[in-house]
Amino acid sequence: MRAEMQTLADEIIQAISLLRRHLDWDKANMRLAELNDAAEDPNLWSDAGKAQALMKERQQLESGITSINSLEGELGDAADLIELAEIEEDEAVLEEAEESLRKLHSDLGKRQVQTLLSGEADGNDAYFEVHSGAGGTESNDWANMLLRMYIRWAERNGYTVEVQATSAGDEAGIKAATVLVKGQNAYGWLKTESGVHRLVRISPYDSNARRHTSFSSLWVYPVIDDNIEIEIQDKDIRVDTYRSSGAGGQHVNTTDSAVRITHMPTGIVVTSSEKSQHQNRANAMKALRARLYDMELKKREEASQSAHDNKTEIGWGHQIRSYVLQPYQLVKDLRTGVESTNPSAVLDGDLNAFMESALAHQVSGEDKQIEDVE
Repeated sequence: MRAEMQTLADEIIQAISLLRRHLDWDKANMRLAELNDAAEDPNLWSDAGKAQALMKERQQLESGITSINSLEGELGDAADLIELAEIEEDEAVLEEAEESLRKLHSDLGKRQVQTLLSGEADGNDAYFEVHSGAGGTESNDWANMLLRMYIRWAERNGYTVEVQATSAGDEAGIKAATVLVKGQNAYGWLKTESGVHRLVRISPYDSNARRHTSFSSLWVYPVIDDNIEIEIQDKDIRVDTYRSSGAGGQHVNTTDSAVRITHMPTGIVVTSSEKSQHQNRANAMKALRARLYDMELKKREEASQSAHDNKTEIGWGHQIRSYVLQPYQLVKDLRTGVESTNPSAVLDGDLNAFMESALAHQVSGEDKQIEDVE
């Protein structure tokens, strides 16, 4: 095989190996066999919730395994055809086989992403929370820009968005917001965005037009199915009601209908302020169950501690991405090195390149921090 083709084949083999490791290949195949057996049980649908969860898990596993098998099969076919063409010295067949290999390599990124979205909760709806860091009005405005950016990303990709709660800044922007994103793989895509985001710009709130650096954070966690049991005891929670208004005076509650629930053993706080008090309590409890499930999910996956847990400062040294608007234009992911020289497009929701790279980065197991931009 020619050197160029051998390099492409080696890169495909390496990618397949990483995907197998991510899926935990042997366990995934054993689990799929168990799910296939369970799917044939005539009593399966006597519990509709359990059956739906089982079929969802089965579909996700089957999709990941099938994708990897397909990659291996196409690589093997191309390699065999190249070897045969070289033996027979058939240049036309050789060019056709090499073109197949090039196409497989060029399609690899999209195929990888499809397989990477096979985690336990990747297919679920997702909550995300935006919190402003220190810095007052400037950080509140940046938090509001992030909120809009992720809502725009969701809308551009066909997701349904529901704002669950907002806390307005004193002068502009927001201090915090909680949003529910509904749609296939919402959590799988958004989960890589958890962390601190840094903005550098000439502040519109500075009369001297000085450059300011602001920090805000994003926290993402999955919506969980009702059949997943998360025990929450009444003695472990404190429920408060309060009067709340959204950014810009919108969604003003005329009664104390907003609900805040604090889970005292973990310090988790969830809020809802968009509907009736009864509905807000239901929303908040659902969000709390999701947060507790996310905590357990990360323990089981032995994930590294998130940059945005309750003990992490929202500030310098913890950011995952920098957005520089002045003196030049650049958005740079500090985990993967992916860059964009069009911040306006990124802030309008053009985030897929960053998300795809971060997913692949997680699977590769690389632990690097790209040099920050100034």
